[in-house]
Amino acid sequence: MTPFVFHNSTFSMIPIFVAFLVVSSALGPVLPLPSLPDSGHQPLPNRTLNTDKDIQKLRRVDAYLKKINKPAVKTIQSPDGDIIDCVPSHLQPAFDHPELRGQKPLDPPARPRGHNSTEAGSESFQLWIDTGESCPKGTVPIRRTTEKDILRTSSITRYGRRRRHVRRDSTGSGHEHAVVFENGDQYYGAKASLNVWAPRVTNTYEFSLSQIWIISGSFDNDLNTIEAGWQVSPELYGDNLPRFFTYWTSDAYHTTGCYNLLCSGFVQINNKIAIGAAISPRSSYNGRQFDIGLMVWKDPKHGHWWLEFGSGLLVGYWPTFLFSHLRSHANMVQFGGEIVNTRSSGFHTSTQMGSGHFAREGFRKAAYFRNLQTVDWDNSLVPLKNLRLLSDHSNCYDIRQGRNNAWGTYFYYGGPGRNVRCP
Repeated sequence: MTPFVFHNSTFSMIPIFVAFLVVSSALGPVLPLPSLPDSGHQPLPNRTLNTDKDIQKLRRVDAYLKKINKPAVKTIQSPDGDIIDCVPSHLQPAFDHPELRGQKPLDPPARPRGHNSTEAGSESFQLWIDTGESCPKGTVPIRRTTEKDILRTSSITRYGRRRRHVRRDSTGSGHEHAVVFENGDQYYGAKASLNVWAPRVTNTYEFSLSQIWIISGSFDNDLNTIEAGWQVSPELYGDNLPRFFTYWTSDAYHTTGCYNLLCSGFVQINNKIAIGAAISPRSSYNGRQFDIGLMVWKDPKHGHWWLEFGSGLLVGYWPTFLFSHLRSHANMVQFGGEIVNTRSSGFHTSTQMGSGHFAREGFRKAAYFRNLQTVDWDNSLVPLKNLRLLSDHSNCYDIRQGRNNAWGTYFYYGGPGRNVRCP
């Protein structure tokens, strides 16, 4: 693309970031414990291995699975095929980090002023909860990583991380966006409700997501981001279901950070939400609409960045030591959708963003974000002051902003991808 250029230097960096951002961005019974190894990892099945290279690769996969899948006190079979391991909270992957080893999760901080939350008791946001089973207190539900998950990716070492695209324009990066953003101030969090859909993703190596970004740093090697939302990613999950996800990086997606709990970083404290698990219910075209609330904010006392999901479910936190610039504050917040366009057939992808329909179709047809807010230096929720819109391929995916008393600041966004105006 030709980058959007703002005459105000404060905003000239934004299109660069958006393009660079992800330079990266059945119901079943509870399984009996004796049938599973302590590690929650099932042995590799018998297979014919053709070369030494195959054998070495599978050994590396086996070693990775033993590392990432932690001992579980209970397992739950989700209707969508996922296995959810109930892992003692102090054994979750975050505590493999040298800075956290031997510690326990922190107690929850105070929410920002102006935020009303009610701890959801019987609300069901994810398919695995529909089994009627739950993880015991003192454990966290973790989606088990399988051999198939690893083998879908091109590199074991890059599994769970975004693909790096070093280009500073999106002409060749393949990442396309319809977002709103605000910068020019110091930000200590962001909050919004996101409409959940199941957009069609037409290629294994493409994805479609909707999320909140908390951003700080430069675009070379020290970009810091905290990200949360929902995504459809066949490569990462092996299906086309919308899933709750998180991401972080402190070096522009080069070596640090990962999705969900696939590395040492995010510390989960909640036993009701599985990061990476499928969201249920979902919105339908011209029918029932479903959205989820997300809030990320910086605890003024300890400096960690906390995540709330739904109506008051505190998921956990990103420890402040993971970051450089975000140890202090963010200098940009962003909300919206993103897809990857691989042009694998020689033309623009038909991967959908949002509902797969353009913003102009409005409620019950186009996807939306509503009640957008940021968190200020005083740990208070405040309205956005200087919101900007960016749709870098508006004939494929577009965006429209509005404001009213019920939804505050909101926007509709998305599109079908390939069409007569988006060849």
